[in-house]
Amino acid sequence: MGEQIVTNTGSAPEQPKTTTARKTAAESTPRTSTATAPRPATVATQIEVLNPATGEPVGTVPNTPADAVAAKVRELRLYQQEWEAIGPEGRKEWLLKLQDWLIDNTDRLADVLQSETGKPRMDALIDPSFAVDLVGYYARRAAKFLADEHPAPHSPLARLKRLTTVYRPYPVVGVITPWNFPLAMPALDVIPALAAGAAVLLKPSEVTPLSALELARGWAEIGAPPVFAVVTGAGETGAAVVDTVDYVQFTGSTDTGRAIATACARRLVPYSLELGGKDPAIVLADADIDRAAYGIAFGGLFNAGQVCISVERVYVEAPVYDEFVAKLTDHVRSLRQGIDDRRSRYDIGALANRTQQSIVANHVEDALAKGARALTGGKATGIGTFFEPTVLVDVDHRMTCMTEETFGPTLPVMKVADETEAVALANDSIYGLSASIWTGDKARGERLARQLNTGAVNINDVFANLFNFALPMGGWQQSGIGTRWGGAAGVRKYCRAQAITTPMLPTQKKEPFWFPYSTTKLGLALTAMRATGARGMRRIGVLDVINTVGGKGK
Repeated sequence: MGEQIVTNTGSAPEQPKTTTARKTAAESTPRTSTATAPRPATVATQIEVLNPATGEPVGTVPNTPADAVAAKVRELRLYQQEWEAIGPEGRKEWLLKLQDWLIDNTDRLADVLQSETGKPRMDALIDPSFAVDLVGYYARRAAKFLADEHPAPHSPLARLKRLTTVYRPYPVVGVITPWNFPLAMPALDVIPALAAGAAVLLKPSEVTPLSALELARGWAEIGAPPVFAVVTGAGETGAAVVDTVDYVQFTGSTDTGRAIATACARRLVPYSLELGGKDPAIVLADADIDRAAYGIAFGGLFNAGQVCISVERVYVEAPVYDEFVAKLTDHVRSLRQGIDDRRSRYDIGALANRTQQSIVANHVEDALAKGARALTGGKATGIGTFFEPTVLVDVDHRMTCMTEETFGPTLPVMKVADETEAVALANDSIYGLSASIWTGDKARGERLARQLNTGAVNINDVFANLFNFALPMGGWQQSGIGTRWGGAAGVRKYCRAQAITTPMLPTQKKEPFWFPYSTTKLGLALTAMRATGARGMRRIGVLDVINTVGGKGK
């Protein structure tokens, strides 16, 4: 289980083992086999993991080649049948043992996570806590969610059969995750897939692979069946996962998601994609402005803004615009940013890598060049990959900060005349992951929520849907295909629905419709079907049936 790895979570990182390449600005998502970019002449055998807050190396992981990925998938297939056979109650026991392990190792997991992300301690503690909650939800409910269903027949004629829907897992599920939540993101998909009875191959981002390896370490330490494995590596490793598994769950960029969809379509393999976002917040004049300012600051700056459902643009009705901007700016200006340890001294951490820092800087510079103003922040700090929490005003949709995914600690705020303009601007996007509406009238909030083209809307809150597993989480438009969670749907997505019919009565040697055809038997059947399914006088059109079967119909 897992990979050989060198890690160090202390204050003085050890030197990594020798590598053939150094990944300082690795992409968060893998290329698939459909990519057109030329392959490098030399493929690295090891990837060095850096702490983005300090630039220091904290570990090395293998860059797993395609043939090793294929071998791992074959191995997982060998054990998956037994894993499925023990049923959801048997799997529940192993998942709850993993939950125990996560609780017992929370401090260690947060240490590892901080070492590869530069997160504040509070942010780092969220990942294992979220995983614990999710494990409990699906471990205890999987039996109910996966139980055979017996739908009612649609007509009296169909009552001759007992109808059963069975949920059978895909043998091997491939999960590919980004770098923003190195432990929580894998848990989001690995846990329900395991609960469904699938074996799971996880490929984490090459930027932050250490936490995923800790999850695999935990699975091995509890003695669980070998149906969960992690392969580390860059684009070619991810491509190999897509090319070998039976179902792909991907979280990452829209461009990579589109390439993965193409590769899956070629193999006729199902997939689910959670992609980019540009989530709007709408602040109405009747809102609690203090709550809106605090909530939107958290929604936009949590995890340094590196959240798929971060608030990335804010539309405020004119009567409360000045008040909101003043309170938001004061609050953001007071936030603490720095390199944290276990003492939880800071609110805002580092960005994942230099590439992400550059994207944020470019969006801010573009806005300023087109007339926007930064009321606070607006630049990199000069330490590691930190970027100051930034409030931008005088923004509009000519600016990339309002139209392209930033994934950083910026809050662009735009004044609008009324709710109609706010909704129109919120919907003026290729994305549709989530949104928030801030209002003193909950009925008004729900009415406007139904006008937004997003997969989720939180009224007077942010991220609330993310922590309610009974709700689906999925993107519309170019924010993705499929959903996470949604109660039973969250585990059934990793299953194939199988239909079974069983005779309710003793069977004859031959059914009436079997060869040779009989017009008399056909007439009786058509008459019965019309009597039970048609409406009005057509239900008793016996003569019409006789004429039709006898070839004398109109």
